[in-house]
Amino acid sequence: MNAPTPVRGPHARDAARADWIDERRREARAVLADVVHHSDHLVRLACNMLVQHGETEQECEDARILLVVIDARQSARSVQRRDQDGRGAQ
Repeated sequence: MNAPTPVRGPHARDAARADWIDERRREARAVLADVVHHSDHLVRLACNMLVQHGETEQECEDARILLVVIDARQSARSVQRRDQDGRGAQ
C-alpha cells in the first residue's frame, strides 16, 4: 500500500512557472498586436499560446479564429504557387 503524500503549499517552481506563462502571454499579445510585421509561423505560435493560456474565453476564441485565417491564407498561397509553376488543375 502506498503511503499518502503530505499536502504541500505552493512551491517556488509554481510561482516561476506562472511568471514564465505571464511573460509568454505578454509576448504573444505583442506579436498579435503587430501581426503584419511578423511571420505566419510566429503568429501561429502566439495564437497557440493564447488558445491554451489566454486569460479570458474571448481572448482564447479570438486566437482560434486567427489560426483559421492564417491556415486559410497559407492554403491560398500554396494554390497560387502551384498555378504559377504550371502544376495547377487542368
